[in-house]
Amino acid sequence: MSSNLTPKQIVKELDRFIIGQEDAKKSVAIALRNRWRHQHVIDGIKDEIYPKNLLMIGPTGVGKTEISRRLSKIAKAPFLKVEATKFTEVGYVGRDVEQIIRDLLENSIILVKKEMSKSVYEKAKAEAENIVLKYIAGEEARESTKNSFRKKLRDGLLDDKEIEIEVFEKNNPLPTIDLPNLTSGSMGIMNLSDIFGKNFGTYKRKKKIKVGESHKILIDQEMEKLLDNENIQKEAKTRVEQSGIVFVDEIDKVCTNSASKSAEVSREGVQRDLLPLIEGTIVSTKYGPIKTDQILFICSGAFHLSKPSDLLPELQGRLPIRVQLNPLKKEHFKKILTDTDNSLTKQYIELIKTEGVELIFADDGIDKICSLAEEVNFNVENIGARRLHTILEKVLEDISFCAPDLKGKKVVINKKLVEKHVGSLSKTTDLRKYVL
Repeated sequence: MSSNLTPKQIVKELDRFIIGQEDAKKSVAIALRNRWRHQHVIDGIKDEIYPKNLLMIGPTGVGKTEISRRLSKIAKAPFLKVEATKFTEVGYVGRDVEQIIRDLLENSIILVKKEMSKSVYEKAKAEAENIVLKYIAGEEARESTKNSFRKKLRDGLLDDKEIEIEVFEKNNPLPTIDLPNLTSGSMGIMNLSDIFGKNFGTYKRKKKIKVGESHKILIDQEMEKLLDNENIQKEAKTRVEQSGIVFVDEIDKVCTNSASKSAEVSREGVQRDLLPLIEGTIVSTKYGPIKTDQILFICSGAFHLSKPSDLLPELQGRLPIRVQLNPLKKEHFKKILTDTDNSLTKQYIELIKTEGVELIFADDGIDKICSLAEEVNFNVENIGARRLHTILEKVLEDISFCAPDLKGKKVVINKKLVEKHVGSLSKTTDLRKYVL
């Protein structure tokens, strides 16, 4: 994480994608900046400073998940979203919560591999080009002949020529198995590929393919050769331990309250299983042990039928920062449709443009859509910004259906058109409940 990424700059970056919720943005910005501060603290006290985990409280669709996801992108940190209810699905035990850390590590490996691939891409591209030239011109060809074919290759003149290349393919991916840890006596995770090497279980085969299609296959194969899996795994583990972010959604669904006594054992069990992860423990993975002490946990829930105080006291103590997210109103919906990067209106404009139709959202049309979203959320069920998806789909249903026949035309989404498609639905209670 860059030292230039101050809390104010983090909030400014979040403002590009999330409207409102200033308190939540401020809290996560401080939590992220504390990561950088922790890494620069003197070693004597460094190990005593733990991340302050957050509990976000608010209705669905107001930006809880999006704030966490965007935060991880800003910090280039490994991120995982998981629903707490997933661990209550099978009897009282459910899934092993330690799988959260294993999945987070897998995400981290993908992230690091993608970054490292960029650094070797040009070298892999050049090597792939040489392999294609070898198949086309032959290994004994003179340099002048190779250069002549190289120019044709780069100009795309040889794309349709068929060549036979060697490709590596996996044959029956090897399983991951549980093996006892000889030092601690506990179970550990081990992949047979890690024992015998990354090429174990792969085989070569010759494949006829066009030059244009072969390029990506050969580049990927050359990059795989250039990348050091050991370094990737080492860096991925460091990132998980120092900057990993886990977003636990629906934490309110595992609260124990008077309304849910039948599921009390299962739900309380999930909370107790999560405790050591959030407090700090060591999790065995096929890449080695991972310490969870410095992983930032962001829990969230609507807390309609329960309240944060219904959580186990031990879990409450591990979520010291509480932030309330507010329901979205008409003015927020308007900014979501007009001010955010990659807003829904921009997405629909680009989608319909592929059919040769120009879609225009008039101000009064956007105003009406936002009014309807606020009204339906208030009268039916508050699902936040997701209501905009439902209403926009109903408004644009006929236009999307007829778009191929409207090529070269302009379509304006104004108040009259919105009322025509959605107005009657919003006035009928039953239709509003089941359609919108």
